[in-house]
Amino acid sequence: MLTDEQQETWFAYMRVVLRLQYEMNRQLQTDSGLSLADYDVLNALADSPGHRLRLTDLATRIAWERSRLSHHLTRMSGRGLVERAPSPSDRRATDAVLTDAGLTALRAATPGHAALVGRLFFDGLDPGALPGLRAALEAVHEQVLAHGTLPRPPRHQHRLPGLQTGD
Repeated sequence: MLTDEQQETWFAYMRVVLRLQYEMNRQLQTDSGLSLADYDVLNALADSPGHRLRLTDLATRIAWERSRLSHHLTRMSGRGLVERAPSPSDRRATDAVLTDAGLTALRAATPGHAALVGRLFFDGLDPGALPGLRAALEAVHEQVLAHGTLPRPPRHQHRLPGLQTGD
């Protein structure tokens, strides 16, 4: 059973997540023709060594069911954003690989996406609240990893790849 404070905090979190997802998806589609799901896939691949990940690792990284990922990659590959290729370390496995067109699309979409995130998420917060908020989010994430059903993702992302130089 949740306490009253826990319930109110959870509902506040849900309101933020649901509305942010809607706004981010709308902005990405309007400005770049990408969905938020496309952006999540492209971002994870751009942040990975060689811009590729095994399908299982990519599904874990973005917290999707493998079947959802497979269907989405089919649509993205039809648009030239990603490719599937045998894994160089295990030919039985398949990797999702970011194409040049996918990286170009990600780089084009990221400044507008980052501006929206800044405006909707960070502009309303006191900068002094960020360390505590980050610590709380990291603690919740660690709890989910420790007690959830998905394995721990292969790497922890620290930057939006489309905004970094030398990607």
